[in-house]
Amino acid sequence: MEADLSGFNIDAPRWDQCTFLGRVKHFFSITDPRTVLVPERELDWAKMMVEKSRTMPAVVFWQWVNQSFNALVNYTNRNAASPTSVRQMALSYFTATTTAVATAVGMNMLTKRAPPLVGRWVPFAAVAAANCVNIPMMRQQELIQGICVKDRNQNEIGHSQRAAAIGITQVVISRITMAAPGMILLPVLMEQLEKLQFMKKVKVLHAPLQVMLCGCFLIFMVPVACGLFPQTCELPVSYLEPKLQDTIRAKHGELVPYVYFNKGL
Repeated sequence: MEADLSGFNIDAPRWDQCTFLGRVKHFFSITDPRTVLVPERELDWAKMMVEKSRTMPAVVFWQWVNQSFNALVNYTNRNAASPTSVRQMALSYFTATTTAVATAVGMNMLTKRAPPLVGRWVPFAAVAAANCVNIPMMRQQELIQGICVKDRNQNEIGHSQRAAAIGITQVVISRITMAAPGMILLPVLMEQLEKLQFMKKVKVLHAPLQVMLCGCFLIFMVPVACGLFPQTCELPVSYLEPKLQDTIRAKHGELVPYVYFNKGL
């Protein structure tokens, strides 16, 4: 979840200086004897890193890290029956990460002036959009050459681009569904919880609580989302490309009404 840092100033006191307790907390922090053991250059470096983490280069870097990981996951969970050369893999990775980063950063910029709750939904919108780009790009070879389709007895009978499109679409829907509850409902829940007096006094627990709740959502949603569609998809021969239909009917007649393929994860 993204916090609203628009009014954050690292050089300003973190606590309300109009109250006694706020001033006490502030001076406790700046007179903390532990800072004596830290060289000034390290304190300056820490300050610089906090400031840089909110810059556009930082956003781009972390989005690239995230999408690089997603690209690896998408590649390893492709249909392994579709071979990919190193050159194709590199091109797919570059295209996927570049496009996904541009999509995520663009959506963050477009919603910068949106209400706070909408701002909390930006990560989900970015994740959903990036999934729509990253997964097809990392598996584009399946869309270009087609995915291996088999008969009921697991005998290979051809490659279909239409089957690949269906399988990849189902994977995209599953991935977005997997993230939806934790990234749509959790911001609403946290917004309500943060209004409670108890939660206002223990702000240090907000982040661990979000991580725990997000983990709970994922424990439930990963199997649910993965189970939305069969791992082995069934597709009528009549839906395949006309050329492949002719090939199947010429070889098998009407004995093969359906073909089967692994959609990946």
